[in-house]
Amino acid sequence: MQALLLIFLGAGLGGCLRYGVTIGVGRFLATPFPWGILIVNVTGSLVMGLVAGWLAFKSEPGWAQPVRLFVATGVLGGYTTFSTFSLDAVLLWERGEWIPALGYVLGSVVISILALAAGLAIVRNLA
Repeated sequence: MQALLLIFLGAGLGGCLRYGVTIGVGRFLATPFPWGILIVNVTGSLVMGLVAGWLAFKSEPGWAQPVRLFVATGVLGGYTTFSTFSLDAVLLWERGEWIPALGYVLGSVVISILALAAGLAIVRNLA
């Protein structure tokens, strides 16, 4: 139950942060290009790298799981799932699994875009 509470609280905070960044950047730059989401994805991936590295190499044993749940799964999951995608891709790459890493990246991006386009097409064609 504590794990779910940590994730729940972190995800709410991360979602609010994502909303704040995208709205703030959109107002500041006033351009149709999605700079806010790009910034969210890049900063989320940077923070995921910092958190994963700290948890793997620097943290005390009792800290790792609660911090991972709150920050990595919760805050960063609410802020951007792109950070988790980035971590998974890099871990595959670092393990020498280049073909699966490339397949994961290309498959995730291309198939996700095609799935979104399919969802839009389905809704547009509903009677």
